[in-house]
Amino acid sequence: MKKTLDSILAEHPFPKGLSRAHLKFLAGCARNVRFEEGSFLLREGQGADHFFLIRRGRVSIEIYAPGRGAIPVQTVEAGEVLGWSWIVPPYRSRFDARAATTVSAIALDGRCLRAKCSRDHELGYELLRRFAAVVSRRLEATRFQLLDLYGAGA
Repeated sequence: MKKTLDSILAEHPFPKGLSRAHLKFLAGCARNVRFEEGSFLLREGQGADHFFLIRRGRVSIEIYAPGRGAIPVQTVEAGEVLGWSWIVPPYRSRFDARAATTVSAIALDGRCLRAKCSRDHELGYELLRRFAAVVSRRLEATRFQLLDLYGAGA
């Protein structure tokens, strides 16, 4: 039996607890995607038009430091969400995200969702609440990475 996008979405932890109608809304902005190891899902400074629900594989979230190259900040795996910049103007990615393994994900179109959230404030609140937790985790991971980089010599 072939699964629909809304049934696949319902299996992912991020949208758990959303109403069936909101899952249908999300599915209307979603598509299945695949990234080979080493390819970028997001590039720092580029337009943030999507976020990803990771189904399989691992993604390295990185920052670039002149003279040091890419510095891994966090790894995102199956069951997690990648990309929050689509919800915050000016809608530009704050990090690079590179497939550490082959990645299967659901890509959700940020423009589509912003339009739907402006019409359905309940959906907008639920997504913003969930993404606030994602942003908090990313900031915490970045903080620990900075402590590792700069704390030893202090």
